[in-house]
Amino acid sequence: MSFAELQLHPSILKAIDACGYTEPTPIQEKAIPMAMAGHDLIATAQTGTGKTAAFVLPALQRLNVPSTGTGRGPRMLILTPTRELANQITDSIRSYGKFMRVKSCAILGGMPYREQLRLLSQPVDIVIATPGRLIDHLDNRRIDLRRLEMLILDEADRMLDMGFTEDVDKIAAAAPSNRQTLMFTATMDNTMAQLAQRLLNSPERITIAGKKATLENIEQRLHVADDLRHKNRLLQHFVSDITVTKAIIFSATKRDADALAQELYEQGHKVAALHGDMNQGARNRTITDMRRGKVRLLVATDVAARGLDVSGISHVINFDLPKFAEDYVHRIGRTGRAGASGVAISFASLNDQNYLDKIERFIGQPLPQHVIPGLEPTRGLRPKSTTSRGHKRGAPTAGRKSNAAPASRWSDNGAESGAGNGKSRIKKWGAPKTSKAVTVEYRGAGANRPSRRVI
Repeated sequence: MSFAELQLHPSILKAIDACGYTEPTPIQEKAIPMAMAGHDLIATAQTGTGKTAAFVLPALQRLNVPSTGTGRGPRMLILTPTRELANQITDSIRSYGKFMRVKSCAILGGMPYREQLRLLSQPVDIVIATPGRLIDHLDNRRIDLRRLEMLILDEADRMLDMGFTEDVDKIAAAAPSNRQTLMFTATMDNTMAQLAQRLLNSPERITIAGKKATLENIEQRLHVADDLRHKNRLLQHFVSDITVTKAIIFSATKRDADALAQELYEQGHKVAALHGDMNQGARNRTITDMRRGKVRLLVATDVAARGLDVSGISHVINFDLPKFAEDYVHRIGRTGRAGASGVAISFASLNDQNYLDKIERFIGQPLPQHVIPGLEPTRGLRPKSTTSRGHKRGAPTAGRKSNAAPASRWSDNGAESGAGNGKSRIKKWGAPKTSKAVTVEYRGAGANRPSRRVI
């Protein structure tokens, strides 16, 4: 099927052709006609399947029909959990709508209020927003949703994980009841089903690309680590490898991302941190620098990296395993994109066994264990037969949530106790006590550290 067969407006087809796209992906092929027909929609698809265009193109198509509503409020509202995803969607709207007169704006946390108030004071067609900042404007009556025709929830499961359920409900309640609602999610559990029941009206269902299809271009490796010091030695081995041309290293917390970025910088690497405590300008500069090759290693948290689209990522390194199994797929999906191959490396100690078991159940396969000569672990993981806790491998427990957090870099047992962490870390990592952390220039904004720029 070609995009022309989807009966999109000629101006949209012209923009698609200018982008170099010829055929829609499976999610686009199924979702676009349903959305254009006016149906509410639940689409389950993994990252990298082209879902952004699957909702942006129908939204642009609808804008070719004059609005029957009155006021300055948006006709389309796209809610997304992170600023990176919002910026990515904004770029897509500009690309696909380049031959249309489309007025769009992004309403995000970390951006100046004055600029957002200026944008909202004018008629606007599409608003792309994170829930928290939009609620702020909604409570202060700076935005009117009475003209809204289409509400789109992107990465809906992530918004719920981040605690935005009440905000999403409140935003939906402020919109007309006869609006069209599209929900895109990577996972579908009972909580998601309840949200869909509240917000959608007789929705159509689409499920695209199983988890295995997302991973087929990615070589996955597991390295067992004895402790935190062993993890550090493994990381030093990989980042010194010339085949690691551009890598994202995932850590458990914001503080860990800053600390690890600092250490890698001191070792002479071109590195930057990326997490939710950084302001939008710093995050944008970091991503731009990585795209331009000024940054080779990016140390990120899950929240900051969700939706991160940087081409040429050769490796993803899970220094800390993710808390939720589905986040593993999103993390490693940063590499092996657009038909390219990639490598995903995960470190796991005995304390990470439960997280590893959930990941392997979720992706339906074990992670192949690798050993580096000279860096062999002295102790292994528990045998698989003793880790299922009464569940068969492959049983539908993959989406089960856990309140426990992955082990932090600040202590081997995962405790992050506060004031004593700095001393503990210096002792365990062998950093000199006279280390002048405040003079090291790296990008990030950890606890009690100002943001500094990589040189």
